[in-house]
This record gives sequence, structure tokens and C-alpha cells, in this order.
Amino acid sequence: MGQPAYGLPAGAPTQGETMPHPVGSWNHPAVSRRTAIQAGAVGLLGLGMNHVQALRAQASDQRTPRAKAVIYIFLSGGLAQQDSFDPKPQAPDGVRGEFQPIATKTSGIFVCEHLPQLAARSDRWALVRSLTHPYNEHSQGHMIMLSGRSTLPPGFSAQEPRPTDWPSIAAVAGAMMRPANNLPPAIVLPEKLIHRTGRVIPGQFAGIMGRDREPWFAKAVPFNAHTYGAYPGYEFHHERGHEVRPENAFQSPNLSLPQELSQGRLARRVSLIRELDAQRRYLEHAASVENFDRYRQSAVSLLADPATQRAFDISQNDDKTLDRYGRHSFGQSLLMARQLVEAGVSLVQVNLGNNETWDTHQSAFPNLKNFLLPPTDQAVSALLDDLHDRGLLDETLVVMAGEFGRTPRIFSISNTALPGRDHWGAVQTVFFAGGGVRGGTVIGASDRIGGYPAADPQTPDHFAATIYQALGLPATAAWLDDSDRPHHLYHADPIAGLM
Repeated sequence: MGQPAYGLPAGAPTQGETMPHPVGSWNHPAVSRRTAIQAGAVGLLGLGMNHVQALRAQASDQRTPRAKAVIYIFLSGGLAQQDSFDPKPQAPDGVRGEFQPIATKTSGIFVCEHLPQLAARSDRWALVRSLTHPYNEHSQGHMIMLSGRSTLPPGFSAQEPRPTDWPSIAAVAGAMMRPANNLPPAIVLPEKLIHRTGRVIPGQFAGIMGRDREPWFAKAVPFNAHTYGAYPGYEFHHERGHEVRPENAFQSPNLSLPQELSQGRLARRVSLIRELDAQRRYLEHAASVENFDRYRQSAVSLLADPATQRAFDISQNDDKTLDRYGRHSFGQSLLMARQLVEAGVSLVQVNLGNNETWDTHQSAFPNLKNFLLPPTDQAVSALLDDLHDRGLLDETLVVMAGEFGRTPRIFSISNTALPGRDHWGAVQTVFFAGGGVRGGTVIGASDRIGGYPAADPQTPDHFAATIYQALGLPATAAWLDDSDRPHHLYHADPIAGLM
């Protein structure tokens, strides 16, 4: 969608102060010769020979993780807090919106009437109604909320990702967490966030960590610049409403070997590496220094290990499970996320909606009612139930946020029939569940029109710290750049009272 209609008014809250942390002790991850040889085979497959200098913190205050995994549900475009988890039925006309609040399972907590399934499960989730940052532009908001940093990086450009950007939370988790079961530690699905103009939205990538530490992107949907929402069934155009495009389909990523490269040929290529003395010496050297690229190790596993491929395959589920999540891109993405964390992935970022789908400038209420809130309510509820039934909810932190909230004022864009809300960084509601979260809890509050924090303001830095703490990363955790300068993960304390 377009640029914000106006900037943040004077007096908007600013980001919280950062907290310095001492440098912890460091160990380099060990890499076996066998892994190095396998990774060399990936080089022969043409998948790259990148290297990185990044370290895992093994700090003396290493804590037991509250969760084994995190699922970060990102609502690109910005969910209206007043029309979802922070209704304002007593607000003046022009603010409260068309939706009615409904009671949840927890006394005193109300949500939008179009979130009935989540309302019935409020004992499993908590809300932070006071997250704030000072940015109203989409790319800035993505940078802030995907990196968990309340200030923009030096040289930031809203038009493109830059190597000086802050690393995303997914990139940090991928670098700091250990891989398990031949899977990358962090995966983003079902697509990269790309604007309809073709502009790649910054904030999703490794930035100053280097391209060798980009998170894994699992593409499972086609990029379509003109249709939004959870297709099939819930796709729409912001102004024209429901639009069905038959070419849109969710499909598990194709991780199979190329047709011309059988499992046997892959094994022979691995064997060939052992015969190449120069390559062997190079790989043994690479395995002994800190710049070994784990991407190649994981790439071999994804190509050759059927078990890791099954983690991406949602078609193995029965009809009851598929129906429970919803046979649309929102539900199928979250089902894949559940499979991945169950298989050992530490962090899965799920982008619910392409091309800033939640940017409800116009026709906000019919689009939220008909196309956005129902599949989200269904899919997130199914995820919580599924994790609970499998004994995984206590060890999986589920978080849901957008790049910002929406304005208190309802307005109309020129030449549009129905109104909406504009971009609003001053306050949004963030959803947390599982991973030790105290269900039925509300942290902070917005004012009477949902415009600014009225109590206990939180920043993206607190948000990121909560995720890192849940994964067991210590307060002293840091990574080193190419100049051996430490970059600390924590820039604020985790959100108090949430766990």
C-alpha cells in the first residue's frame, strides 16, 4: 500500500534505553571432517562456497531455555489493535470501529467478535497491549519489528535491504542456536516479503552479520502482486474485495534432488571429494577455523535426508488436521511451522500475508471480517491446540505481531468507497502463547482510543529479548563481526510479568 498519510504526532513515545551487557566467553562450533567433505559436495552441486565469522556465546550464566522453539507469526502491513485484541467500545464515533467486543474464557479480557476461537482459548495466551516505537512507514516498521531494535541502522534505506542493516531475529537465532536433526536452526516461510512494486522489504535478512548468515527462506507460495490474504478461499483485493486466482496455491518446498542427480550420484560426488587432495586440504582447513559455513552442511541434509524433507511436507497429515488448520495459506503455513519445530528447528518465522496484506487503509472492516481475521483465528487456534495435544506448547513460544498498529482515527482515502485506518507505530498489541507464558494475562494498556501506551510501555527491544530469553540465550550473548567486534543480542530486558 502507499506511504502513511501523516507522521507520528508530537509527544509520541520513543524507544526505551538500551542496556549494555558484558562480553561472555566464546567457543567455536566444532565441525567434523565428514561434515566438511559433505559440505564440499554441495560446492560441487553449485550451491555456493560462502564462509562466515560468527560465534556462539557460551556464557557463564547460560540459562535453561523456557522453550525449545519459537514460532514468530508476522502480520505484514500492520494489524489494527482496536479491531482485534484491544477493542475500544466506549471510544467516540470515528474511533471504535464497526466490530463488537466479545468475552474470552478469561474474565475481564475482551477481543474482537471475529476472533471467537482464540477467545475460547485465552487461558493459553497473553497480550501485551503497549508495544510502541516511533515509526509509521512500512519498511521502517519491518526493520524495527523483525530485528527487535528500536532505532534504525546507520544508512537505512526504505527502498532496499543493505549490508549495514540490523540482523533479523531469525538471522540471529540461526547463528546462535545449534542445528538439530539435519535442519537449519531458523527458517522463514512461506515467502520473502516483497512489495507489489518488486521492492524487497528490508529487515528480513542478516544485514551486518553478513550474507553467509541469511536465514533460510522456504518458498511455499507463488509471489502474486495483486492478490492478498489466505488463498485459496480468502484471497482479496483491498478495494475490490474477493478475487479468486486459480494459479495461487500453497505447495511444500521442493527439496528433492534434481532429476539428473540421483541419491547414488550424490554419494559418488561426496566420494569424489575424498579423491581430490587439494579440495580435502582446503576443507580440513575450513573445518578448523571459525569461518566454516553451516549453510552447506544443512544443504546436503535437505537434499539427501528423507526425514528432513518430511518436516516440510504437510500432505502427510490426515484430512481432520488439514481441515482444522484450514486449507489455505495461513493454516498450511502454520501447520508446516509446527512440523518444523517438532523436527528440531529453533525458530520459524511465518509471514501471514504477502505484500503488506494487513495494510487496511481502505475497506478495512469488510476485509478484516471476511478475509483476514477468520483464517487467522482458525489457524492460530489450531496451532495452539495441536501443540498442546502433542505436548509441545509448554516448550514452544508463539508470538504474533505486525510492523505497527493502526490509527485511532478511521478515515477515507480519496477515490475509495469504504474507510480504514492508517499506519501507527505509537502502539500495537502483541500476542504471546506457550513457552512458559502465563495464560489469561494482559501486560500494559493503551489509552481510551488505542492511540498510545497508558501503562507499562514495551519496545521492540523488550520483544526481541523475550524471544532470546525463551530460547535460552544468555544476557551476555554476542556474535563477532569480521573485525572481531562483539554485537550483543540484548538491548533491553525481557517483558516482565509475561512468563
